[in-house]
Amino acid sequence: MSVAELFEDHSLRPRQLTPPVIAAPANQNADAVSLTTWLAVIGATLGAFLAVINIQIVNSSLADIQGAIGAGIDDGSWISTAYLIPEIIVIPLTGWLSRVFSMRTYLLVNTALFLAFSVACAFSANLGEMIVLRAFQGFTGGVLIPAAFTLIMTMLPRSKQPIGLAMFALSATFAPAIGPTVGGYLNENYGWEYIFYVNLVPGLIMLAMLFASLPKARMQLGLLRQGDWAGIAAMAIGLGALQTVLEEGNREDWFGSDFIVRLTVIAAIALPAFLWIELRGKNPVINLRLLTRRNFGLGTAANFMLGAALYGSSFVLPLYLSQQQGYNAEQIGEVLAWTGIPQLIMIPLVPRLMRMVDIRVLIGIGFALFAASNFMNIHMTMDYAADQLFWANIVRAIGQALVMTPLSVVASAGIEAENAGSASGLFNMTRNLGGAIGIATLQTLITKREQFHSNVLMDSVSLFNEATRQRIADLTHYFQTHGIADPLVAQHQAIIAIGRIVRREAFVMSYSDVFLLIGIGLVLSLLATLALKKTIGGSAAGAH
Repeated sequence: MSVAELFEDHSLRPRQLTPPVIAAPANQNADAVSLTTWLAVIGATLGAFLAVINIQIVNSSLADIQGAIGAGIDDGSWISTAYLIPEIIVIPLTGWLSRVFSMRTYLLVNTALFLAFSVACAFSANLGEMIVLRAFQGFTGGVLIPAAFTLIMTMLPRSKQPIGLAMFALSATFAPAIGPTVGGYLNENYGWEYIFYVNLVPGLIMLAMLFASLPKARMQLGLLRQGDWAGIAAMAIGLGALQTVLEEGNREDWFGSDFIVRLTVIAAIALPAFLWIELRGKNPVINLRLLTRRNFGLGTAANFMLGAALYGSSFVLPLYLSQQQGYNAEQIGEVLAWTGIPQLIMIPLVPRLMRMVDIRVLIGIGFALFAASNFMNIHMTMDYAADQLFWANIVRAIGQALVMTPLSVVASAGIEAENAGSASGLFNMTRNLGGAIGIATLQTLITKREQFHSNVLMDSVSLFNEATRQRIADLTHYFQTHGIADPLVAQHQAIIAIGRIVRREAFVMSYSDVFLLIGIGLVLSLLATLALKKTIGGSAAGAH
């Protein structure tokens, strides 16, 4: 069968017609939404917020966690990787599993397990225990992200979906921005254990809201017999291998490591196999043909780049402030708070703006502002710190707030209830995958560009240069007047000091290059939004 035949119009209809995950509201004519429905939506979006913030909140305290459980510097990255691998695997499976076990049972059980594993992480005695518990936490937490998106698409009438998606945007853009702030504060004032305890109170509130509001439904365990197990296995193996490569590649020197090479080969075989199985199977676990719909395909592609920029910038800024400015976790959090606080003001206003302005215009403005915030950081110096980053962070916050909700609305326009699970899984998985690829790319770029700039700068630092000789003499005199009597030792220390200055300048220049790359990527996403079709009335209505 040819690729063209696979994507014929008639094949866009799902091969397996199943009842919607949640029945649509009965009173759609009046677009009325009951308090019970809002409780379900708010509770689910709170869960998505907790799942996303757990990535950044833990990363901000990795050094202290490593010390407490006796993990080496190189091993500590597995604490994050162990969470991210199962999370990205379970996100696209959530739509199908919520049909098998019913949304109510599946979401309540995973919420309770997520809270239990969060608390258990605080009692980890060694690296092995922490990795296993973080993996279970990621697997159960990953369910919360697409489940919230699915409930918004299936429980709310189309006119109310922008409000629900605005709440969801708080988990997608606000949580990564505020994570380091919360994590830094808790770590510095109470201890690293509290970054896991912090899930308890909002998690229990969420659990109560979902228990009181989600309608009961029968489980469809018979779907397990019809499950696309070959596709599920290929996806799990492929995504797991790819995520590990992206998370550990830079630390393992990429293809200089046999471990990374083997995982890359596995991913290169398993992921195309997954695509082949899904496109030819009678009961695919994910309806990949949704990507051929213009708005969903382009919206998902733009969401991939948004994830790369969102998680990439959330990774780069703390790294720069820590390594180059010597900030501790709490100080970093105070700087990054200004990428989150304005979003609390902006995001609730976005649904109203969507009724006044073409949604595509809002998305374009959002991407433009997000890109501009990165371009504002391309001329960094060693004096570039909190004050210099302030306005760039404000612009970034406004841009992020304007992008996520309209982009979600445009992408979900015309998605049927039976395809809501697949759409949610694909949309959220691509954002997380974009984040993983973005961070891996930026980590490597920082290293490579630092080496490049160091080589360029060292060419100018020569003993044949009068300015260099004078600088060495000045530093030699400084060290001699500060406790080093031997002039040769003092001169040696002066040369070492110049080398450190050069390397620090090179690192700062490499961070400028990274912000330039993020900005260019966002401009390309802006251009992609020009091809989006207009939706009707600021809602998720509209043809596909």
